[in-house]
This record gives sequence, C-alpha cells and structure tokens, in this order.
Amino acid sequence: MGPGVQDPRARQPSGGRGHQPSGPQRRLLLVLPCPRGDADPGALPRAAAALLRGVRGRPGRLRTHHPRQGRHRPGGAGGVQRGLAENRARYCHERNLAVNPQGGNTGMVGGSVPVFDEIILSTALMNQVISFHGVSGILVCQAGCILEELSRYVEERDFIMPLDLGAKGSCHIGGNVATNAGGLRFLRYGSLHGTVLGLEVVLADGTVLNCLTSLRKDNTGYDLKQLFIGSEGTLGVITAVSILCPPKPRAVNVAFLGCPGFAEVLQTFSTCKGMLGEILSAFEFMDAECMQLVGHHLGLVSPVQESPFYVLIETSGSRAGHDAEKLSSFLEHVLDFGLVTDGTLATDQRRVKMLWALRERITEALSRDGCVYKYDISLPVERLYDLVSDLRARLGPQAKHVVGYGHLGDGNLHLNVTAEAFSASLLGALEPYVYEWTAGQQGSVSAEHGLGFKKKDVLSYSKPPAALQLMQQLKALLDPKGILNPYKTLPARA
Repeated sequence: MGPGVQDPRARQPSGGRGHQPSGPQRRLLLVLPCPRGDADPGALPRAAAALLRGVRGRPGRLRTHHPRQGRHRPGGAGGVQRGLAENRARYCHERNLAVNPQGGNTGMVGGSVPVFDEIILSTALMNQVISFHGVSGILVCQAGCILEELSRYVEERDFIMPLDLGAKGSCHIGGNVATNAGGLRFLRYGSLHGTVLGLEVVLADGTVLNCLTSLRKDNTGYDLKQLFIGSEGTLGVITAVSILCPPKPRAVNVAFLGCPGFAEVLQTFSTCKGMLGEILSAFEFMDAECMQLVGHHLGLVSPVQESPFYVLIETSGSRAGHDAEKLSSFLEHVLDFGLVTDGTLATDQRRVKMLWALRERITEALSRDGCVYKYDISLPVERLYDLVSDLRARLGPQAKHVVGYGHLGDGNLHLNVTAEAFSASLLGALEPYVYEWTAGQQGSVSAEHGLGFKKKDVLSYSKPPAALQLMQQLKALLDPKGILNPYKTLPARA
C-alpha cells in the first residue's frame, strides 16, 4: 500500500466485527457458493480499491478459497434475496458476518470498499431496464444499470436522466441513489430525493421492501424510500429504482466566460438567474489554477483569455431561437458591466462537449498532479471561495496547489489540495481546520460525495447530537446486527 493511500483499518478498530474467521466460518464461501462470482483473479483487488486508488480496503483471507467466491454478483432482487436471505443471510446474520454492497466503485470517500473481511456484494449484473413510460417519463430499472447507458436509453426516447456526473461511464444508478449523488444537473432538476419515485430494497435479514412505485403523488404513511436515499448501503441494499426523467431539451447552449474576481462570479450568477430564468440548467465555476492544471496535464486549452475565474453556463429549452436570444442578451449585459472580460458560446454538440470537458476533467488533472487531499463541502454561496483563499495563506509552500471549483448554483465547493507526496503534517494542517471552518459557516462537510469511512467521524460538524442519536437508532432498528456496510457513514457509538 503506497504513500497517501489510506488503509481503512488504521482508523477503525474491529471491535466485535470483522475478525478473520476460523474453523467452520472459514468455509463460508464454500457453504455459500456464488455461481455468478468473478472468475477474474484481479477482480477482488480492484473491488477493494476505491476510485483514483486513494482508498484501499482489505477483503481478507476469507476469499482466497477460490477467485470465483470473493465477490457475489446477483442478477436481480431475487438473487440478492437468495444471497442475503434464507440460509445465506441467516448464516451471515447469526455469525455477525458483514456485507459490503458495491456498485461502480466510483466513490471518493471509501463507502464502497471493504474495511476488514466483508463479503463484497456487487450489483454489476443487475443491469436491466424493467420498464419505461413514454408519456410520464418514468424509468424503472435495476440498481446495477450504468448511468451513461441509462442516459443513452432514455435519450433515444426523447428524455434525459435528471442527474449527470463525471463518473457516468462507470457509476451505477443504485450507487447514485445510495449516496444521493448531486452532479451537474442539480440546479435545474434538484436532488434525487425529489426525482426518485420508488425503490426496491433488500434489508439485512433478507426481507424485500417493495416501494417501487411509479406514482408521483402518494400521501399514505411514511415515505420510507427517503431513508435509503443517501444511506450509503448501511440500512439496506437498493436493488431497483423508479426515477422521473425530464423531457430531452431541443436546444442546448453553453457559454464559457472569464471573470476578473469571485465577486464578479457571484454577480454574474445573480444576473444569470434573473435574465435566463427557466432555461438555466447549469452554472459551474473554476479558478485559474484548475484551468492551468487541465492544460498542463491533459493538454486542454481554454477558449477565452486567461482570467482569475471561469464560469460555465448551460441553458436547455425547447425553442432554439428564444433561448439564443435570451443568452445573447445576457452575455451583452455582463460584458457591458465588466462582470465578464471574455467569453465564447457553443451551440453545436461537438463544441458543447469540448467546453464541458474543461470542467468535467478537472478531477483527472488533479489526480496527475501528485497526492490529492479532497474536500466536498456546502457553504453559503457568498462565502464559497473564502476557504480556498484562507488555505492558501495557511498552508503556504506545504501545498503544491490549492484549487477550488464546483457547482455555484447549489453552493457546492470542491476543494482540492495537491502535494508531491503524502504528508502527515499537511493533513494535520488541513484537518480538522477545514471541518471547523465549514461548521462555523453553518455548512456541510459532505455536499454530494457522502461520508463513507473517511468522513464518518466528522459528521458531528454538520449534525447535532439529537440527529446523530436518531440515526443510530434507525440503524439499530433496520440492521440490528450491523452487517450492512459496517464502519461507514455513522461514527462509532461512544
């Protein structure tokens, strides 16, 4: 395990769970054969390492009996029920053996990798569209469907998915829902708490909770699906999703602008909301260092003159002429008032993708710049960049780069600090300072990436004790043995 790669066990004592089994328990995966397990010997190490290889779990010797028996890949809700319920679930439940649900394994906080010797339950083969209604735009699909493939499926039917992520080529819709992923369309279509209509979930004891409704209005009792959206697999395994897809826009335009300061970025956003109104679908910002890194490591070139800040604005609507007129009027206004110093506009699909690549590939560029310390936080929009400026002064030469970018429209800052190599002293200068600073602004320590095991112990910076206690009670009620994705999301009880 290389420098800067976190071993989750170093920060999580095993307590009463996760010990390497012996005797009959070592035969678990012989007792529970997995005919759909991975035959690829390299599959288990890959499944135990998170995206960008910043986190690597230790699935343990339990799975060395046979490479096919390390990673169970059920083919549907019935498969998960057979994998968790009946003899298999009872065996795990009675012996306190843990299960690690895993989708595309694209998370940033270690929520999808095992900590000790959990059984990795992959949803990769649960990849079928169950139904799609061409009038309502309601898609029902299994949890292992890849987001990009779902996007293509609904676009062929003149709809789009309500979320879009940089990891769309690998991430699973079940994982998106389990982490309540935000993404690039949040400003227009809101969170998954609003667009997910129903879920099918397998509980820890194998019970299938079928709330897979396609109704937009259902005011009967508690809305149980909301418990599982953002629960990161700690309360149940999501096996199917019903989601509302908006109509495909007939006209999409993207403007890429340079701004002289962050105050001008904020004023541009305010003006943008007022002048573009209902056609505004995205408002992203990035600083000059982001653009320098994208150019240096990926060879991408900014189409506008060098500026301290850059803004990407997307509009989507049904009338090309109407949208173009509104966007042109907006651009003329912000240029006349000095809010923007330079800009370019894309209306064809090729140039739209080119401009979006400047924003979407920042994470890739950062990963090539050395060891990356990543923070995904929510702040009041007017304070969004202050933390970046404070950290540059605080860290000085310890850091190679301190950059900020993100979804200005919903107050989400992606703060990244790079260094040549991992440094404990640099980490100590960052934490808990970043979390304390965020809490001081009534912000959130996790805007859209979730908590996983990396951030579970800082949840108290964003939630009061009463809320933490209630979360622990819900976990104990739905998973009394603690076998679902242990060591994740919630801090250990005192």
